[in-house]
Amino acid sequence: MISFTVNGMAQQVDDAQGDDKLVDYLHDQMNLTGTKFCCGIGVCRACTVAVTKPPSLAASPVIACSTALASLDGCAITTVEGVSQGPDLHPVQEAFLQDFAFQCGYCTPGFVMASKIFLDGLAVRPVAPDQLDAAISDAIGAHICRCTGYVRYYQALRRTAVAVMAGVGP
Repeated sequence: MISFTVNGMAQQVDDAQGDDKLVDYLHDQMNLTGTKFCCGIGVCRACTVAVTKPPSLAASPVIACSTALASLDGCAITTVEGVSQGPDLHPVQEAFLQDFAFQCGYCTPGFVMASKIFLDGLAVRPVAPDQLDAAISDAIGAHICRCTGYVRYYQALRRTAVAVMAGVGP
């Protein structure tokens, strides 16, 4: 059996499903459709989720369209549906809304997940102010937005990151 959690809910799948892709499992078995299937080869990053693999406590961005379930045994997975707590949006989700960062929104879940992982890491290990732009580029620079929302995503994440480093954010 392969065991993992998704947004805090325990999951078990038979070893025979080990080659199944995470995005398919999320959509078909859990009805979690926020993680988007786009390119199918891990290039666009619309399907990014956060995965914590013990013994690490830090989440890493994982491409759900090309990640087999077998590789997730013992992991904790957070999807875009698990980012906000209760009725309130995560600060980066609020920032994306305030800055009108997205147009069609298809890539937004991937940007949200990568940004949340970045902000969580920043809260533990801040970067020097002169390194912030490069760190943001490392965090979300490989994500593809077909509507060209890059500048607004970047500005919203930067504003949120500055608040985190000032001790005001998540």
